[in-house]
Amino acid sequence: MMQLQSQSKPGETDVLENVKAPSLAGDGLPLVHGEASFALGNRDVELSLTRRAGHLGPVRFRLGKRWVQPYAMAPWLPQELGNEFPPVLRVLRGDYFCLPFGESKGIKTVHGETANAIWDLIENGTGRLSLEMKVKAPDCKVTKTLSIKEGQRAVYQEHRIEGLQGRYNFGHHAIIQFPEKGGPFHVNTSPFSYGSVKPDAFSNPLAREYGALKTGGRFTNLGKVPLANGGFTSLQEYPARQGFEDLIMVASRAGDFAWTAATLDGYVWISLKDPRTLPNTLFWHSNGGRHGAPWNGRHLRRLGLEEVCGHFSDGLEISRKNLLKAQGVTTTLPFKAKEAKSIRVIHLVHSVGAGFGRVENIERAGKGTQIIVTGAHGKIARVPVDWGFLHG
Repeated sequence: MMQLQSQSKPGETDVLENVKAPSLAGDGLPLVHGEASFALGNRDVELSLTRRAGHLGPVRFRLGKRWVQPYAMAPWLPQELGNEFPPVLRVLRGDYFCLPFGESKGIKTVHGETANAIWDLIENGTGRLSLEMKVKAPDCKVTKTLSIKEGQRAVYQEHRIEGLQGRYNFGHHAIIQFPEKGGPFHVNTSPFSYGSVKPDAFSNPLAREYGALKTGGRFTNLGKVPLANGGFTSLQEYPARQGFEDLIMVASRAGDFAWTAATLDGYVWISLKDPRTLPNTLFWHSNGGRHGAPWNGRHLRRLGLEEVCGHFSDGLEISRKNLLKAQGVTTTLPFKAKEAKSIRVIHLVHSVGAGFGRVENIERAGKGTQIIVTGAHGKIARVPVDWGFLHG
């Protein structure tokens, strides 16, 4: 497999090889990890966004004298996979927006056109990149806007949906790459009201896919989740359970602010959201448990931390059945053709000391200008970020 990263340790990079001397696609855009991509950057953040499928990645954040790259890139290049694989899989990297989420009847490709089709550029200015797509199924227009701000190590994402009628599921599909060495590395979320392993099999042994968690296993604490063979495991430390692929979902408690966090090698990656629009978080534990093409057992130490409105990774039909109504879990939201709706999320990083540990709490502060992040041992980090963006 051709490798495009430099020889820096995982999670920390010099300039990517394909950014140093980029090839150009037919439309004049540079090829980043084999895919024509737009660029946006400032002193502290450098990001690429693919024109096809709208995948965000790589993203590099400056932390003092080093740059870190928390998002995973597929261990293959798009041109290495044939047309039998959908664009979402060929392009796979970083984060992308899905409408609808999962595989749905009447939708040509898994995760919808927004994660597979071509985006048209409408603005590429200082600190702001905006594209749009006229989606055929379901019929609507989606405007994707990414923005960065001086003095902040954050990426602001908004997807404005217009002309959509009915109830739909949707979400973000962020994938984090964990370092090969060091650790333990930590994962946590804000308090949740519901937690469960996917209620039907996520991995199929007949397709050489293997899972470790108990199908449908319920839990109230990420530190104690039931295993298929008995006993329990913690989902708060990762990488873990090498050779297995599993999916769990937690539903955020009621409110207008929630978070997901991963503590990596000397820094934290944080996702901020409004749970009224993105009520659930999926954990996709991907650590070499898929052996069919194109995975071939090489998709290792990845963790999807996906902010969604949906029923696990299931498509639109199952999400519309409202199977978790009794548990108070929202799996679709209503859209009206004459009313635009925006889905917003913020991803950010911040440097922390070696003893910071697992993120235990995040509070809003500074009248919308910062958050206070508390680690496992009571250490506190004050992080500049415009959290008011979540509420428009």
